[in-house]
Amino acid sequence: MNKMNKTGKYSDREWEDLASGLSGEKEKQPGLLKQFMAEDIYNTGEQWKELRDMNSGEEVNTDKAWNNVYSRMKENGLPAPNNTIKRNFTRNTFLRIAAIGIILLSIGTTVIYLNNAGVFSKEITLVSGNDQKNVMIDLPDGSRVILNRNSKFSYRSNFGSHKRDVKLEGEAFFEISADDIKPFIIDAGNAKVKVVGTAFNVITSNEESAVEVFVKSGKVMVTDNTQSQPLLLDPGFVGKVNSKISEKIINTNPNYMSWNTGLLVYNGQKLDIIFNDLKRVYNMDIVADDSDILNNTWTSPIDNQPQETIIRLICASFNLSYTKDGPVYHLSKK
Repeated sequence: MNKMNKTGKYSDREWEDLASGLSGEKEKQPGLLKQFMAEDIYNTGEQWKELRDMNSGEEVNTDKAWNNVYSRMKENGLPAPNNTIKRNFTRNTFLRIAAIGIILLSIGTTVIYLNNAGVFSKEITLVSGNDQKNVMIDLPDGSRVILNRNSKFSYRSNFGSHKRDVKLEGEAFFEISADDIKPFIIDAGNAKVKVVGTAFNVITSNEESAVEVFVKSGKVMVTDNTQSQPLLLDPGFVGKVNSKISEKIINTNPNYMSWNTGLLVYNGQKLDIIFNDLKRVYNMDIVADDSDILNNTWTSPIDNQPQETIIRLICASFNLSYTKDGPVYHLSKK
């Protein structure tokens, strides 16, 4: 019979109450520990009793006890905390930490995050939808992140206390507060982006399945996951990195950041280019029923106009008509 992982059955508050019960403190929810032990197939109680009995006096030997928990964590392939437990911990504080650790080890939890106060650092995740852009996130260190649509951003609740690590899927613009001691590091999937203080844009997967970074100010270091292809970017450069690519070029696209500003500027570009930009910036799907339509050139700026206004301007400029099928605009000659 396969063992069931019941981590999702209990809330964070209930896990804390379970730890309180094991460590000898008063339970806030009587019966919760009894229920857990009745369903427990991992002998959590026996493991806890073994640790608790290591020292029956008033002062718990935290070094010895923690080494026991630490060795169990290593055996199970779990990450250990970066900071050792201090000797001036109270008995109940330590026992609660150890109880939580043993519970999670017993039920097969794959990741444990502890800070030196013995509190789990939760992951905070923000997701922008298909019709959302410029979703603004203010981080505790004063840095700011602006998400494009269909993007996902995650960071830990103790962000900035020891390090400034985040994760990104999609696209976002970053304005990072300077901190020479704690660099800002972005896990972008196929690459890592590392900065001290700067402003830059990140796309986690472009058409070449590479992480793409555009630097507005400061300097940005981008490396693939093997760290074998470091790329240092200066302002105005675009870098592309994955396991096969490591290159940088000067940005010549005036509309690179238009998803954020809403302003598109043109000087005789063909409509196929304009339609691609409108998809990225305004989420507009435009299809030309006659391919000759795409050869027309456009010179007017588009600056945060509604979709209906934009499509009517295009039709009036080239004597076209349009129909709308769901979210898609179809253009045809009159």
